[in-house]
Amino acid sequence: MLSVSASPEGPGGERFADHDYVDRMQRLLRAVQELSLARSLTDVQRVVRTAARELTGCDGATFVLRDNGMCYYADEDAIAPLWKGSRFPMEICISGWVMLNREAAVVSDIYADDRIPHAAYRPTFVKSLVMVPIRKLDPVGAIGNYWADHRQPTEQEISLLQALADSTSIAMENIQLYAELEQRVRDRTADLQKANEEIRQLSVTDELTGLNNRRGFYHLAEPALYAAQRDGRSCLLAFIDVDGLKGVNDEKGHVVGDALIADVAEVLRATLRQSDILARLGGDEFCVLITEHAADPDQLRARLVQAFNTFNDSSGRSYRLSASIGLMQAPATESATVDELLAHADGLMYAEKKARAAARIVA
Repeated sequence: MLSVSASPEGPGGERFADHDYVDRMQRLLRAVQELSLARSLTDVQRVVRTAARELTGCDGATFVLRDNGMCYYADEDAIAPLWKGSRFPMEICISGWVMLNREAAVVSDIYADDRIPHAAYRPTFVKSLVMVPIRKLDPVGAIGNYWADHRQPTEQEISLLQALADSTSIAMENIQLYAELEQRVRDRTADLQKANEEIRQLSVTDELTGLNNRRGFYHLAEPALYAAQRDGRSCLLAFIDVDGLKGVNDEKGHVVGDALIADVAEVLRATLRQSDILARLGGDEFCVLITEHAADPDQLRARLVQAFNTFNDSSGRSYRLSASIGLMQAPATESATVDELLAHADGLMYAEKKARAAARIVA
């Protein structure tokens, strides 16, 4: 930050009164403190727009940003409108000259200075100006003060304005740092949420088939069953026990047995609706809860049997898919729990399995 002389002068070279000098130094310190608390570019502009005028007693101040080879007049506080919101090539405006040359521009008569685009200034009140860079080493913008009368800005006024610009550059760097840190926090939070969701998914998903596991089934089935009972809808639960898995594991190995289970899961997934809650409870046991437009038990059984037969006819696998199926329908007037439905369907499945075994013996 530039130092301020101990013998300040006012407009036209006269000395500042001691109380004016103290007041302006205090105003600068207050602006520095406010800039240290700024957390956005809007906050910075709010501080600068008033401080820049009050430090020099000028008639207008502007806040310019360097934007891809352009001077963007981002903000202003002036007795009449200037160029707020406009963009100009750096090569044709005084703020661009300041940034390109990395030094202040002091112009006591804008119409006697070749760096000034005179046509752009004629509609304005501006007669004199001082423009300082925001960060001299690699300017990111500029702060300008304008006077409606011809004026030779003093060294003290230039020093005060440059001190404000130096503090502004630090505030802008801090804002960028805060933004980067906040983005890192957001990214880390998103990563953590994603990891937690993946962990949750793993906890409710069967690794082999990608279906719900027992935990996932209860997590979905219990609220779905409650909602159906509340709305007066009947439900259907199917308990499906795959036939012959032990024999395939013993004769062909567990890799083939796993393939059989995966094929069963795929057939069930393709046959049932997306709204049906399908799960592998473990081993060779699957179940599905249908709470929306519950199917007729006999029709559902026929669909599943047909799906397995279609697979067997076309797959060319070394095994055939079949299953014992227990179907438990819960009328809308009943309030059975998921455990109760599973227990009933499990019993019906075993009854079917025994009946099929007895039929094979007789045959």
